[in-house]
Amino acid sequence: MTVSQTAPLIDPFARAITYLRVSVTDRCDFRCVYCMSEHMTFLPKKELLTLEELDRLCTAFIDMGVEKLRITGGEPLVRRDIITFFQAMSRHLDSGSLKELTLTTNGSQLEKYAEALYAAGVRRVNISLDTLNEEKFARVTRWGRLPQVLRGIDAAQKAGLRVKINAVALKGFNEEELPAITRWCAERNLDLTWIEVMPMGEDIDPANRIGQYWSLKDVRAEYENHYTVTDLAERSGGPARYVRLEESGQKIGFITPLSHNFCESCNRVRVTCTGEIYTCLGQEGSADLRAPLRASSDGAGLLKDAIRAAIGDKPKGHDFDYSRQEVGGQMTRHMSHTGG
Repeated sequence: MTVSQTAPLIDPFARAITYLRVSVTDRCDFRCVYCMSEHMTFLPKKELLTLEELDRLCTAFIDMGVEKLRITGGEPLVRRDIITFFQAMSRHLDSGSLKELTLTTNGSQLEKYAEALYAAGVRRVNISLDTLNEEKFARVTRWGRLPQVLRGIDAAQKAGLRVKINAVALKGFNEEELPAITRWCAERNLDLTWIEVMPMGEDIDPANRIGQYWSLKDVRAEYENHYTVTDLAERSGGPARYVRLEESGQKIGFITPLSHNFCESCNRVRVTCTGEIYTCLGQEGSADLRAPLRASSDGAGLLKDAIRAAIGDKPKGHDFDYSRQEVGGQMTRHMSHTGG
């Protein structure tokens, strides 16, 4: 039986795939210690999908039922002319086929691009920010400068973008800052989500990664030392689980790929800047979409067949594991390659 080219994407475990995360570049203007080495060798630009190819690829996914599109990197806003891609994607928002267009960024370029992003239909951005201490920020990002990011957050809010702060929980680094970061987000009307550090990157020392790991079970326990914490049933379409801090009214998110995986409700896939599709962040299995995309000027039929075949191989879940003081399920690729 021939499957319609526009039939919904359903994986082998009856999960509908409605969320696509696309990396538009592996390059970044930061070198965060848990993400990449300081002296990275980036991909030759000819290997990257062009903006026109990214448009065709995303459009194929949207035709097949994807309703949420998140642009990632690397740092997506360092890609030349990337705003033209956001502007092109806005047509799917206008048609109603796409419910949300958003991005994850380090915030360094938001002062420049926030207004243009809003004009293109972006309404929410996730900004990675692990510390409010300027010296520690420079240390963890190596090349980043906190004042530049804070100006980007100001610009995003001024433009009308809803900002969520993503903080990676790092043992011995930002543990003591939890109350301060939480208060700061409340004062600025910023959403806050904590993320467990993941074992990715072939040159990351596993022993160091174990040392960085701060379980979000412990993060929640720390909140309970200061607040009345109430679980919320709300889900945002992504992997976060939420609680409310009754005293401040804040909603705090927890993304827990290690202490409590969220695979049973996984509705997302990732495509790299070279056109590889990863149906699970925590597995090495991938498939090439660049070849069918480039096989003809249109390529839609071949591309959609390749997408459907890849979804047919989506695994039930990942196997990240820090138990027994060893890194189980470590990924050799960098997070900047797959897309955050």
